[in-house]
Amino acid sequence: MILRRRQGNPGRDKAYEAAAFGSTNDMINKTITIKNPTGLHLRPAGILCKEALRYQSSVKFRFKNETANAKSVLSVLGACVKCGDTITLECEGEDEEKALFEIAALIESGLGE
Repeated sequence: MILRRRQGNPGRDKAYEAAAFGSTNDMINKTITIKNPTGLHLRPAGILCKEALRYQSSVKFRFKNETANAKSVLSVLGACVKCGDTITLECEGEDEEKALFEIAALIESGLGE
């Protein structure tokens, strides 16, 4: 499910928006469980980065209170994401919806493994 924060509604408080829409920023996000048996090691990290670089939008993910740039292999590897871990993929920019949909589908398919 893709959720977007509503803009221009001053009657709602930020706590409600964060709970209902996953963020208080103007980005979209999706929570994904990593299925690769060996997690995001070098090969799947490279595949993820190559896909993320196709988009104008900022593409990041949150894992254990840290944020990793999905366009940087070193950042993805540094997150130390293992099989079964849950990440929150975040996209922000002009092609954010397409980026989120396609990158999430790639991750959910196992990144070629």
